[in-house]
Amino acid sequence: MFGYIIINKGEIKFKEFDIYHSYYCGLCRALKERYRLAGQLSLSYDMTFLVMLLSSLYEPATDLRAIKCAVHPFEKHTIRSNEFSLYGADMNLLFTYYKCKDDWQDEHKVSRLAYGKILKKAYRDICVRYGAKIRRIEHLMRDLSFEEQKQNQDIDHMAGIFGGIMGEIMTPKEDEWQDSLRAMGNQLGKFIYLMDAYEDIEEDLREGRYNPLLKRYSNPDFEEEIKTILTIIMADCCREFEKLPIIENVEILRNILYSGIWYRYEMVREKREEKPEDTTKDRRRVKHARSI
Repeated sequence: MFGYIIINKGEIKFKEFDIYHSYYCGLCRALKERYRLAGQLSLSYDMTFLVMLLSSLYEPATDLRAIKCAVHPFEKHTIRSNEFSLYGADMNLLFTYYKCKDDWQDEHKVSRLAYGKILKKAYRDICVRYGAKIRRIEHLMRDLSFEEQKQNQDIDHMAGIFGGIMGEIMTPKEDEWQDSLRAMGNQLGKFIYLMDAYEDIEEDLREGRYNPLLKRYSNPDFEEEIKTILTIIMADCCREFEKLPIIENVEILRNILYSGIWYRYEMVREKREEKPEDTTKDRRRVKHARSI
């Protein structure tokens, strides 16, 4: 999964973190019940955010209980689970299956090929369960793959395709909230796609892999340009979030959207600032490649 939609633990109350973690454990339980161990291995904090967001918005009947598990065998911990835990489990596994295919195609990772084969039956079940939604996502995934093969450097277009995918993921129902949820998902998807490209740009350059930021990387203002773009995207995302009538867990969700989602960005940027000579070499490599 992505690993970008996470909480900033340092800026949240202990009680709030416990609530957040109970949704994470509820998602883990849903993955186990529906997909066994293979599903649990795909567990991510990204989909925990989705489960908490939808639960806080729709306020469904939620099962609250204390259990033991393999990770916590000696002490009971609280879990929260509801219909959106199962929805999050399905979307979590769907993205994991896509990631396995992508890793195999791009890097020929045998482990990902094997894991993808294990998940294939579950993937087919999800396709049946969600029908039209999965067909729309598959169409967008094909578009994304086609444009990446063309080496498309139009970041608005490329990020917009992935934004469409996340818009579908974050809209479980056709109702009065679907427009804001879809718009929010679109912006989150754009952020994730560009953040992933920003984090991987140096490795992709060295390995000769596609990256939508390749042309921009040699620009001396690259760092500030990317930060500005990401900031605008998240401002639009947060604007849509604030339109939703969420009261329960709103401060936890704000922690993720206003702070937690920037954790990986700050980590990557600080690492590059510590090794400026490596960044300079990579940018010279881009200029040389473009001049040939």
